[in-house]
Amino acid sequence: MTIRSLRKPPPVKLVFPSLIILFLTCLFGILTNLQTISYLFRPLWDKPPPPFKRIPHYYAENVSMGHLCELHGWTPRSVPRQVFDAIIFSNEVDLLELRWRELEPYVSKFVILESNTTFTGIPKPLFFDSNKERFAFAEGKIVHGVFPGKKRSKGQPYEDPFLLEGQQRVAMNWLLREAGISDGDAVIMSDADEIPSPHTVKFLQWCDGIPNVMHLEMREYMYSFEFPVDYSSWRASVHIYSRKWTQYRHSRQTDLILSDAGWHCSFCFRRLNEFVFKMKGYSHADRVKRKEFLDYQRIQKHICKGYDLFDMLPERYSFKELISKIGPIPPSASAVHLPAFLIQNAARFRFLLPGGCLREP
Repeated sequence: MTIRSLRKPPPVKLVFPSLIILFLTCLFGILTNLQTISYLFRPLWDKPPPPFKRIPHYYAENVSMGHLCELHGWTPRSVPRQVFDAIIFSNEVDLLELRWRELEPYVSKFVILESNTTFTGIPKPLFFDSNKERFAFAEGKIVHGVFPGKKRSKGQPYEDPFLLEGQQRVAMNWLLREAGISDGDAVIMSDADEIPSPHTVKFLQWCDGIPNVMHLEMREYMYSFEFPVDYSSWRASVHIYSRKWTQYRHSRQTDLILSDAGWHCSFCFRRLNEFVFKMKGYSHADRVKRKEFLDYQRIQKHICKGYDLFDMLPERYSFKELISKIGPIPPSASAVHLPAFLIQNAARFRFLLPGGCLREP
């Protein structure tokens, strides 16, 4: 009789239980965040807005403005048009200097409105007023207004921050008239971190026949110019001013958009406390779901890794786009085609360039 040796069976790998635990963990995280569910299934319940009609953007160094106007189908002007740059301002002091230094040769008036409260009703300093010395180079062009904000009482619920934001944008119409804008002048409507390129503004100065209203497509960046996202930024717009028709807005106003017209650098702050201030004070403050979102160490890690500060899924209208955008933003080592003032002052603005992700407290 042959006796066979009995071998010890190999250990069972608990693959399926591990997957089940992972699935249940993810499911719990989703179910505790209705916003995540909404974004995850957006392709099923929402439709994308109508596509823009893109205006090709022609530009190269050492090409005359007359030739560039004609390439766009526009007519060169003999006298430059006045250009008004109008922004609602919160606490983006570094980006404001970068913006105005870049655009100062081409802008007639810088119109800036700030409030003594955030959109969520939190009292705030007048950051522009307390940093005016940084903007002495443009002193003769600045028209500064203060909007009396509405302070939230302790224990009371937030008023709709979009309502308060909208009230400030309505007030900008009055401030533009105070600045002396006239019919036929050009006005740029954008947030402080949506910076048109100088050659875009030169079109407004020197070309006739440009659309009365067009949006500006901007390359979007997060935290600094080290983290380019895509070209999805469209809210900035330019208008040929009409006292009868023009209203200051930050929403879609036309189907026309000028391609590759500037930079949108979102949450591009020097200091961690500036990140926290914006997270608590801007119109999307409801995205701060947990207290740890405001922790400095966590914010610093997310900046350097390119993670979303609010652990949110991207806003996309197809599952293919959604999947392609999930995860950290890949960093870029390129500092080409950025604002000239930034490159000229790279040491001062190191935090905005590749390799400069560490922030001051």
